[in-house]
Amino acid sequence: MTCNPWPEPRLYRYVPIFVALTLALTTPMAQAGLPETITAIKPSIVVVGTFSQLRSPAFLMRGTGFAFGDGSTIATNAHVIAQTLDATQQETLAVLIRQGNELHRRNAKVQVADPDHDLALLRISGPPLPALKIKPAASVREGQAVAFIGFPLGGALGFSPVTHRGIISSITPIALPAGNSAQLKEKPIRRLRSGSFSIYQLDATAYPGNSGGPLFDEDSGEVVGILNMVFVKGTKESALEKPSGISYAIPASFLLDLTSRASPSNGPTD
Repeated sequence: MTCNPWPEPRLYRYVPIFVALTLALTTPMAQAGLPETITAIKPSIVVVGTFSQLRSPAFLMRGTGFAFGDGSTIATNAHVIAQTLDATQQETLAVLIRQGNELHRRNAKVQVADPDHDLALLRISGPPLPALKIKPAASVREGQAVAFIGFPLGGALGFSPVTHRGIISSITPIALPAGNSAQLKEKPIRRLRSGSFSIYQLDATAYPGNSGGPLFDEDSGEVVGILNMVFVKGTKESALEKPSGISYAIPASFLLDLTSRASPSNGPTD
């Protein structure tokens, strides 16, 4: 009979269990599932539109937006913002915020717009909303699982946020479309002069009303992009009847650049 001069301490037997338990307890929120992420994100989502007491309906939706930064800043698309407001109708920019089963209207004002990247920042009145975090662009990869949330088809389905999921199928530069001179309109010419930039092509179906909504990481809820447009194979109506399943989003890193141009004092009057 031999005796092991270096018996294994019993504590060592529990080290793997201890390490596994520690990892489970210290794993960040980044490992939460999509249902938990959606629950956390919804309070930050708003309906962007215009309001006038002199018309029916008083509120007209134009797109989706979300809170980030200090919670009183709303990100959306520049094309979602009305170029002009009807003074004769006393029309104002506004957002709707869902709290429980009720919708609350807040006044809004454009802080700054970036038409070249189709982005805009609004300032809303009232208490700040839960702010979403922006994910660094360098960590966004093709094939990454993502989801986006917004109000497809406008108010036709009611103002309840709807979530779709997919992947980033390509990170591709925006380029001037080939064709004849009739396609050389002001917007693409302006983009050509300022240089192309990369955009996220999504293997997911978005609809009118999703514009301005956040594209986010399924697990962490960090925003990687802003829904911008849907590839349409025919007329605008065909996007509803026969969606292409191809959508695009602007990288969220451009939002961080835009905040440096925004003035915190440029907010709405309650």
